[in-house]
Amino acid sequence: MGALCSVIKFENLQELKRLCHWGPIIALGVIAICSTMAMIDAVLWYWPLDTTGGSVNFIMLINWTVMILYNYFNAMFIGPGYVPLGWKPEKSQDCMYLQYCKVCQSYKAPRSHHCRKCNRCVMKMDHHCPWINNCCGYQNHASFTLFLLLAPLGCIHASFIFIMTMYTQLYNRMKVILRNKTSIESWIEDKAKDRIQYYQRGEIFVFPYDLGSKWKNFKQVFTWSGIPEGDGLDWPVKEGCHQYTLTIEQLKQKTDKRMRSVHYRAVEDYGGACCPVTKGVKTFFTTPCTEEPRIALRKGDLIFATRGLKHWMYGDKVLDSDVDGMRVRGWFPRKCVEKCPHDSEMDQPLDGEKKNR
Repeated sequence: MGALCSVIKFENLQELKRLCHWGPIIALGVIAICSTMAMIDAVLWYWPLDTTGGSVNFIMLINWTVMILYNYFNAMFIGPGYVPLGWKPEKSQDCMYLQYCKVCQSYKAPRSHHCRKCNRCVMKMDHHCPWINNCCGYQNHASFTLFLLLAPLGCIHASFIFIMTMYTQLYNRMKVILRNKTSIESWIEDKAKDRIQYYQRGEIFVFPYDLGSKWKNFKQVFTWSGIPEGDGLDWPVKEGCHQYTLTIEQLKQKTDKRMRSVHYRAVEDYGGACCPVTKGVKTFFTTPCTEEPRIALRKGDLIFATRGLKHWMYGDKVLDSDVDGMRVRGWFPRKCVEKCPHDSEMDQPLDGEKKNR
């Protein structure tokens, strides 16, 4: 921003009025919407903090936006350059070769033309552009052309991200429908596989609602009438399963989670901010991408952690008034807690950590 401000030289504050025009309002609105949506979709499709490619992709998006705005504002505020009022050539005999502008009360320099919108003679005038609410000419020709070049290149990059995000999101949604699952049930099934692999080897879990035919599964959601099949309470299940196969698995997972929870004690306060600025750069930029709540901590609080990321953990905080087993559940920074002594030798990885061990 400092470099941008140093280049843009306002003749006076009246130049800011150029923004109050339908052209810049629409142009800047489109740039803001496209850039914001592209960055949001980039996070959903290719999380920038996990891979080098994701980081490069996100940095390129920011670079497109900065360069587009840089050249756009240069073209708008630097302007084309105007023939000085009352100008005339140094050699008076050269006046015979020039046109005289009665509005500017000066001769028109070579390659200059009078702009009715700007009401000035513009040096090397190309045209008056409503999108920058200014003329394109001698001083801003390069910036205006670079803006016209960079804007479609940035749009191509953003369009690619939009397409990839739509593909991955729709693919994931259609994939679960064709298997007669919901996103939550897919998560439960994944946890069932982990539970059996690491703790209950030999046990078999079969997802009960997959009818074995993609078309039958598809018809449970999409019907000609628009009304889904069934009453929403009882569902057809795969042979060998019953109505409570999935709920039994959920109860097993909850029991297993309580048994595997690790006790932590808060060693510093945490206010519950989504992106805390006082807990380190890595904690700030790796905040869990979820709508699940954060829990505030005070030094000395007891927490039962059930799953974790590299710099964040998820668990239950025991309340001081915990009489009936009520607890507050959510995410908190890993650096704010330390493992309780009686759990220091436990070798039970939390959910989300199994693949890293």
